[in-house]
Amino acid sequence: MESLLIRDNPLLLPLNKKKTVYDGFITVQERDFRIRILLPPDLQLKRARLHCCWQLKHLLREYEHIVKQRLQQSVDLGGFILELKTVLEVALNRCPEGRSVPPPRYYSQLISEMETVGWDKMLFIDMDFQTLKLRAEDSSGRQHTLTVKLKSKHPAEAPDCSADLPVPLTITWTPQSTLEQLHSQFLLVLESLTDFWDVLDEIDRKTWVLEPEKPSRSDTMRRIAIGNNVSIKVEVDPRHPKMLPECCLLGADHVVTPLRNKLNANMHMWNPDSSILNNLRDVLEIEFPSPATHEKSSFNVECGICYSYRLEDAIPDQVCNDPRCGQPFHQACLYEWLRALPSSRQSFNLVFGECPYCSKVCGRRQPTQRPGLSAAYIFSSYSYGSIHHLALSSQSAFTRSLVARTESEF
Repeated sequence: MESLLIRDNPLLLPLNKKKTVYDGFITVQERDFRIRILLPPDLQLKRARLHCCWQLKHLLREYEHIVKQRLQQSVDLGGFILELKTVLEVALNRCPEGRSVPPPRYYSQLISEMETVGWDKMLFIDMDFQTLKLRAEDSSGRQHTLTVKLKSKHPAEAPDCSADLPVPLTITWTPQSTLEQLHSQFLLVLESLTDFWDVLDEIDRKTWVLEPEKPSRSDTMRRIAIGNNVSIKVEVDPRHPKMLPECCLLGADHVVTPLRNKLNANMHMWNPDSSILNNLRDVLEIEFPSPATHEKSSFNVECGICYSYRLEDAIPDQVCNDPRCGQPFHQACLYEWLRALPSSRQSFNLVFGECPYCSKVCGRRQPTQRPGLSAAYIFSSYSYGSIHHLALSSQSAFTRSLVARTESEF
């Protein structure tokens, strides 16, 4: 056994004649790990003590109970070392980053940098001291979080940084850079976006925003309610937040067309020194419904096909153009409904058919943002009774024919 131990571990040698102290290295996956083993006079492994280098401790921290168990159960030192190397193999394969464990000076320097930044700005740090979250506040009092993922050779290697921003986060880094300098750069980025967030915060505060449901700091789009089944979608440029944004009016043609004409006719009135909300009021010649004057439920009209307001992330934004109908639908629902009708007509990716409520001819392009749901999925998303109720309420021969077709499929 002694010869086998020496043959398999030539760098691990006894330091005394009684062979109660072994010191040296074990080799796993072409890497050498320093280890020291202290045995009792009777050479029983049950009472042995194991001292490891910091790299080995890091790799085996989740396997300590296994190592202790093998010490208790192994017959001799050679068998224990063999099992220890097997465990180490598993640890290296499961944790490839263990191959580049930071040296001790990494931790001492990092703690020093964290103290300089200020503990009040530290929101989170993981057990490996490699992922940090720093708090930052802009001049308007908004709270932001900077996530920093450090490399094992910090500060020689630039960290990966991310934040909830509408623009890419660009950080300048040199081997002499520190976390404090990183935090200062982040504050400058936040200040450059203050006007952008001021514009959107005013919209969020003074209007009913239909989309996104819960805006994040990186969102540049707002869909603002104008009236029942009428809204405007604006895409704000983070670098020029007060300039005329991209605008898209959504709703029935008889309501949207006058608003679109006003937008085109009054575009010259746009004042870059004023906020987007004030400019939209002046250009469209309207007052937006606000939380002070209207309930949001007035604008949360459910889809006329699936009877829900939200379908995944989408809300009903397709409206029947008949002023007497005006029923809203999800894009995907309307497209799949029309496509499933026996009398529908298709021209390229545009499908024409009858509104399921008033039988007026309407059309819908194939959704491009997300794949359309299959007709079978739409039918299964609500009960057959709901489909039958829809047919009776619309009193459309066209719809009744579809229900009859559906009935046969069920």
